[in-house]
Amino acid sequence: MAPRTDFPPIRACLFDMDGLLLDTEDIYTLCINLILEKYGKSTLPWSIKAKLQGRPGPEANALFHEWAQLPVKESDYIEQLTALQKEHFKTAKPLPGVEKLLGDLGRTRWWDIKDEQGVRNGDKGESGGKKQQRVHIALATSSTTSNFMVKTSKWSELFSVFESHRRVLGDDKRIQPGRGKPLPDIYLLALKTINDSLNAGEKPITPEECLVFEDSVPGVEAGRRAGMRVVWCPHPMLKKEYEGREKEILAGRMGEAGDVDQHQLGEIDDGWAEYYPDLTNFPYEKYGIVVPPAEAELDAAMEVDTKDELVAEETKTTTT
Repeated sequence: MAPRTDFPPIRACLFDMDGLLLDTEDIYTLCINLILEKYGKSTLPWSIKAKLQGRPGPEANALFHEWAQLPVKESDYIEQLTALQKEHFKTAKPLPGVEKLLGDLGRTRWWDIKDEQGVRNGDKGESGGKKQQRVHIALATSSTTSNFMVKTSKWSELFSVFESHRRVLGDDKRIQPGRGKPLPDIYLLALKTINDSLNAGEKPITPEECLVFEDSVPGVEAGRRAGMRVVWCPHPMLKKEYEGREKEILAGRMGEAGDVDQHQLGEIDDGWAEYYPDLTNFPYEKYGIVVPPAEAELDAAMEVDTKDELVAEETKTTTT
C-alpha cells in the first residue's frame, strides 16, 4: 500500500524508558545471567529476551520461567533478581541522543509562554510567520515505581522534563491487570494524562498527533494499537534477531498480543512507523516539530518553570 503522507504535526511524544532512554537492557541481561549461571543454566538468548522486553513484570517473569525452568520458586528468583537490579541499575545512563532530544522537546514549552501583553511566543511568527506549538511529553514505562526511582536516581534533572502527573509506570492502578504492552492501554492513558492537563481552550490531542518512542517489539505493537505513530529504536542485538521482519514489526503485526483486536493493527508500509538506529540528530521537521532556539532557555519564565517542576518532584520523592 502507498504510505500515508498527510499526517498532522506531532503535538505529543510518549516515551518508553528501558532500552530507549536508559541503557538498562544490558543491565537486565547481566542480572538474569548471573542467576542463570548460579544454577548451571545457559545465558539468556535474544530470542527469549525479545519476548520479555516491554512487558509488565508478572507477564515477563512467567515467560522467563517457562523457558528457564529454574530449580527455585518464582518468589526466590524475584528476590534474587531484585537485589541484583538494585545494585546494578544505579549505573544506568542515557542512551545516545536522549539528553538532547528530551532537552529540545522540553524547550518547546517556550512556545506557550506569554509576554507582558499576554501574547504567546508561538503566536508571534518567529518561524516563517507560522504559529508554533508546544510538544507535550509523557512517560509510559512497564517499570514499577521502585525500579523507576533506582534507575533515574542519578538523572532526576533529565527526567524532570516529564511532569509527575504525566508519568505512567508499570504499577499504575489505572491499568488493569493483563492490559500491559503489547496492548494499547498504557499509551492511551499517557495521552489522557496530557489531555487532562492542557491549558484552558487548548484542543485535545488525538492519537494520530502522538509519536510513540519504543525499543521493544511489544511496545511498537502497543503504540500501533493505540492509533499512534511510532519510532522504533531497538538494541542492535534485537534488530539482528528480527532481521528481515522489520516491516512486520513497524506495522505491529508480530502477533505479540495474539488475536486480540486485530482491527487495531497497522498495515505493512503504511507510513505510521519508522526505524532509527539511535536518537541522535532526530529529524524534527519530518514530524512537524519546531524547537525554539537555544536562547529560549535564558528566558526567566523558563527558569522559573523548570525550578518549580524540580521542587515538586523532590517534594513528592521525600513524602512517598
